[in-house]
Amino acid sequence: MLVSVIIVMIVMSFAVPAIIYVKGNNKIRSAKRALAFNIGTYFSAIVAANIIAFANIPVFAAGGAGVAQISVGTGLAYIAAALCTFASTIGAGIAVGASTTAAIGAISENEKLFGKALIYVAMAEGIALYGLLVSILIINNI
Repeated sequence: MLVSVIIVMIVMSFAVPAIIYVKGNNKIRSAKRALAFNIGTYFSAIVAANIIAFANIPVFAAGGAGVAQISVGTGLAYIAAALCTFASTIGAGIAVGASTTAAIGAISENEKLFGKALIYVAMAEGIALYGLLVSILIINNI
């Protein structure tokens, strides 16, 4: 029940500010109201997630005897590892896309910039590796 409330709160934190901004006549006041709602929803979702994480309520899979028992905190740790990898790879894709197009444009004007451009593209790809490393650290600490 609480997880579904958290999901609804996170979805509403994106939907309500967008609706307030589109329908509002005074854009500055509506933007401030949307920001206040977003901050309030974010922190209340964080509090609810921490309550779930530290409650250590055992969760059982549907099935017969011999089913492994896993706590809510462990399940949320796996979700955190997945989200960390997801967000870092999305960020790396955006960064590589931007840096690669700029590198191709720079190389087409001056061929001596190939090495410098390659370094920037490799640095952008490192974002995904950092996210993967953090995911591995999270999973190893479970």
